[in-house]
Amino acid sequence: MAEQGNSDAFVSFERVQKSYDGETLVVKDLNLTMPKGEFLTMLGPSGSGKTTCLMMLAGFETATHGDIRLDGVSINHIPPHKRGIGMVFQNYALFPHMTVAENLSFPLEVRKMGKSDREAKVKRALEMVQMDAFGGRRPAQLSGGQQQRIALARALVFEAELVLMDEPLGALDKQLREHMQFEIKRIADNLGITVVYVTHDQTEALTMSDRVAVFDDGRIQQLAPPDELYEKPQNSFVAQFIGENNTLEGTVESIAGDRCTVKLDHGEVIDAIPVNVAQKGERTRVSIRPERVEFNPDMGPDAHTLEAEVQEFIYMGDVFRTRLKVAGKDDFIVKTRNRADQERLDPGQKVKIGWLPEDCRALDAT
Repeated sequence: MAEQGNSDAFVSFERVQKSYDGETLVVKDLNLTMPKGEFLTMLGPSGSGKTTCLMMLAGFETATHGDIRLDGVSINHIPPHKRGIGMVFQNYALFPHMTVAENLSFPLEVRKMGKSDREAKVKRALEMVQMDAFGGRRPAQLSGGQQQRIALARALVFEAELVLMDEPLGALDKQLREHMQFEIKRIADNLGITVVYVTHDQTEALTMSDRVAVFDDGRIQQLAPPDELYEKPQNSFVAQFIGENNTLEGTVESIAGDRCTVKLDHGEVIDAIPVNVAQKGERTRVSIRPERVEFNPDMGPDAHTLEAEVQEFIYMGDVFRTRLKVAGKDDFIVKTRNRADQERLDPGQKVKIGWLPEDCRALDAT
């Protein structure tokens, strides 16, 4: 008998753990709740535990410990086909011998639905993904993007309130992948469905999600909306994993309120926001995003100004990416918008750079 829960959350993981060998935990004490209609992405490197979490929610893996609930009901012991969850995989998993319409109809036949109801639902699902003219074709007659739309339609055909997507765009080329990101998000928003999306592609996660759960070593390192994740990373792993990031190592000299002073290993002294440093003498990595740094800064009296030496100047179309030697490190990156008045910089050229203390975060040293 499924246990009834009290939570208002639509999806919840409560102290969930997973081990395959009885010793090593690939998911460690996971607590996560999602409201209805949210698009949540599980993001992380290979082996971080994100796909295992998705497979436990789908029912293809069983939690070693803890409880997974859907709409307040424990689903730990409910088989996958009875959970009413739609799934979209990277390899599409379409039956090659069936037409598009037959592929979509199949999960409805399994549920013993009548022919006229099946046909109406298949038609509606194909219209959702703008593929209503392709019902008679077989998967081999479709492009990769079209096949992915059909895989999405199949997950939506029985009007599942929860759809799980495991690296669904990984096989597509860059331009089509970017187009499908917006398409999937648009469909999810229009239908009001709840989506759990797994990827290792940070751009995908930032583009599509209401919230992103960044996984590493079987734990969620930070769970936040995309802008907060990027602008306010809570630890060094998140700062390095999300977007491009500059780090300078040093030691905390003082902390007062929302500011700390850090003496860099090269000798420079800078101010930063203390995020996860607590006392004087603590080692820290200071994090600054490349687009927050300016050349020849005129940013007011609070700005830090450092000497730098150009190592590399790269034209990237919409931006220029300059690699500098700063505070003894030769991998400091500055990104500047492509403007008509942008001065081209040469390797070996000495320049001044600057940033504001509020754009600088003192994080853990590991």
